[in-house]
Order: sequence, then structure tokens, then C-alpha cells
Amino acid sequence: MSRPIPSATPARQAYAGRFAPSPSGPLHAGSLVAALASFLDARAHHGRWLLRIEDIDEPRAVAGADRIILHQLQALGLHWDEAPVWQTRRHALYEQAFARLRASGLIYGCACARRELPPGPYPGTCRPPDGASMPAGAVAPPPAGHRPVRSWRFRVAPGLETFTDRWLGPQSQDVAAEVGDFIVRRADGLWAYQLAVVVDDGAQGVTDVVRGADLLDSTARQRQLARALGLAPPRVLHVPLILDAAGHKLSKQNHAPALDVSRPLDCLREAWRALGFAALPAATPQAFLSAATAGWAQRFGSPPARDA
Repeated sequence: MSRPIPSATPARQAYAGRFAPSPSGPLHAGSLVAALASFLDARAHHGRWLLRIEDIDEPRAVAGADRIILHQLQALGLHWDEAPVWQTRRHALYEQAFARLRASGLIYGCACARRELPPGPYPGTCRPPDGASMPAGAVAPPPAGHRPVRSWRFRVAPGLETFTDRWLGPQSQDVAAEVGDFIVRRADGLWAYQLAVVVDDGAQGVTDVVRGADLLDSTARQRQLARALGLAPPRVLHVPLILDAAGHKLSKQNHAPALDVSRPLDCLREAWRALGFAALPAATPQAFLSAATAGWAQRFGSPPARDA
């Protein structure tokens, strides 16, 4: 049974971090950098490290990739503290959050197809006037009579969203100007990543998100969505990306080779070096992780209180 989404949590809640890979293929060198950083941050702060399989985008999931990922992490000595969760088993939680947002007038149905929209932020084509209530299944303003709802969008608040990234420092984004109202339920009926990740972090009590810098741009909109659901946004730390020879992010979509976990210590050393740390004189993965935890704690210490 799915647990209800908790309300906003205190600024000094016990540390809980997570690694949340998508099962579109095995882990590669780039995903290990994020996994190692999140693991070390949790261990350095004597917190829980959780594993979540983000398979909400079911068409992209590769059969069996989740089990390969679990095996790779175990072979590297990166052991999670609670039973892993799969997003495809948590639809009731997303439905609950969706209903809450809809009852609050914070989402609306959108009839726009992607091909109809100009480049850049969503222009608000279907956004009802502030304070307006629309009948179920209708969108506004209709250009030529009501059209059926395709997707659902979150009403973004105006103004700058500011936060501190524990690696990159102070950050800000005008979500309304740079992104616009964003999708929380897709035209194909699937839950959007932005909704699922916010709901999951809240339900699991995640206080700190450590992930790749490619997701920095999602942080401001996730913070707005978290507050709309009565959740305290987690602290964030975005680590550098691993690039291929052409300067592109190393990713499963770019056919990055899977980690060879028969050499666990070599894999860990390479990821540690990619995070900007000096080599460690360790003979085993366990000794390496112990020394790396101490090194991480020296650099990233006690995290600050969570932003409002």
C-alpha cells in the first residue's frame, strides 16, 4: 500500500539521500559519478542512502536493466539502506498528488500539441485566467471551441526562484520566463518526471539530492512543485558531468559502455578522480569507500539548513 505524502518537514530532519537511475540500460562511468557522490554524501552525514528505480517513462525502460543496475551497485560496494522502490509501483501516490494540485487550482488541462508550440517557454496558450475554474475536461482559452485535454500543466509562480547548490553556490531561475507552465501528466497518460520525482522525494523523506549537473535546470521548478504539495524542497548538490570525446554528456542514449564491475576498485577510483579528488591509497573497495567518505566529509561537511 502506498503511504500518503507527508507534509512539509523540519529544516533539520535527519539526512536521507538517494540515487535514482532510469533503467534504460546499465550504469556507465557518468552515472557512477553521481551514484558515488550521493553515496558518500549520505555516509559522510551518517544518513540513509536510498535506491529508487525511475522507470516512470515505461517506453524507455529496458527489460532487465534494473536488475543489472542493482548488481553493479552491489559489486561496487554501494549498498542501499532500505528496500529499493520502483516508480511504476507508486501510481497511487502520483494520483494523490495530482488530485491535490487539481483541487487547489494549481494545474490545468492543456490541448496543445508539441508541434503547435513555438520554441522556448510555454506561452500559456491554454492557461485559464487566475482565479478561473474550468469544467472537467475543458481547457482555456479555446481558440475555436473546446478541444480535448491532452496533457496537464502546473501553474508556475512568477518571480525568481533562488536556492543554494552545495557544489555550485547560489542559483536562481525565473521559471515563468524561462520554462513556463510545465507538464505534470503527459499526453500519453504517463506521469511526468517532474511530478514523480518531487512526490517520491517527499514520500521517502529525502532531505538531500546529489545528482548530475544536467538536472540543475529542473531544480527551480521542482522546488515550486514541492511547496505546492506542502513539502520542504530538499537541499541539492549537482556534480560535474562526464563528457565523451566529442564533448557530449556520457549517457545511455549516446551508447556509453556499461561499467566493467569486475574491476570495482578501478571504477571507483576513476569516478573519484572525476569528482576532483586526489588519488587514495586503498587496496580494496571497502577501504577506498571508507577513505573517500572521510575525504568527502572534509570538503562538504555539514549541509546548511534547507531553504524554504
